[in-house]
Amino acid sequence: MTAPSDQLPILIVEDDKKTASLISLYLEREGFRTVVAHDGETALKLAADRKPLFVVLDLMLPRVDGWEVCRRLRKASDLPILILTARDEEIDRVSGLTLGADDYVVKPFSPRELVARVKAILRRAQARPTTESKPVLAHAGLVLDPEKQKLTLDGQRIELTHHEFNLLHALMAAPGKVFTRDELLRSLYPKHEAVVIDRVVDVHIGKIRQKIEKDPSNPGFIMTVRGSGYRFTEEDGKEPQTRG
Repeated sequence: MTAPSDQLPILIVEDDKKTASLISLYLEREGFRTVVAHDGETALKLAADRKPLFVVLDLMLPRVDGWEVCRRLRKASDLPILILTARDEEIDRVSGLTLGADDYVVKPFSPRELVARVKAILRRAQARPTTESKPVLAHAGLVLDPEKQKLTLDGQRIELTHHEFNLLHALMAAPGKVFTRDELLRSLYPKHEAVVIDRVVDVHIGKIRQKIEKDPSNPGFIMTVRGSGYRFTEEDGKEPQTRG
């Protein structure tokens, strides 16, 4: 995948100048344009002004940390984000992915691997649009419009992250079908070459329930199937007694 020279830049957000320069060098060798920010506040300004194609985001940043940068970027758009983390802790990876990041790389890392991850994410992002019409899905006041990326509950707009929306869409499109965590992970991270923790799905489901369920501890839309995964409620509303 060779990048056209006139495309939007990749925003590199990294407080270590040597690391930022190294990432920039390897990306530009592949034809990408880059722009660099060394703190979170500058990164948010550059993202608003330059409309980057992609963001490589370190978590440990001065002024505004990477968690908050990711949260604000994802709230504003579906811009692809690759997180850099110095700690190979599951909680960091889970938190980053559930904030809406598309992938993560643990420091120290191979610049070639990072470039390969960037290219893979961009290929997936560019493959998302389709001419196939996707029907609006509705159940008990919950209405999901995949074309408009819009969710409403009893007429009120519900804000979901990109991954939350895709996860709910997969479940609603096949009511009653039991999805394993691996199947749901593949709907979020297709052809993902890294090991993505299945807890990411549980965290996403928990956040979706907080937004759409009257009582998240006793859900009426997304059901847990113990030992298997999750399913969306049946169309006729007839449910078994175990919902947790």
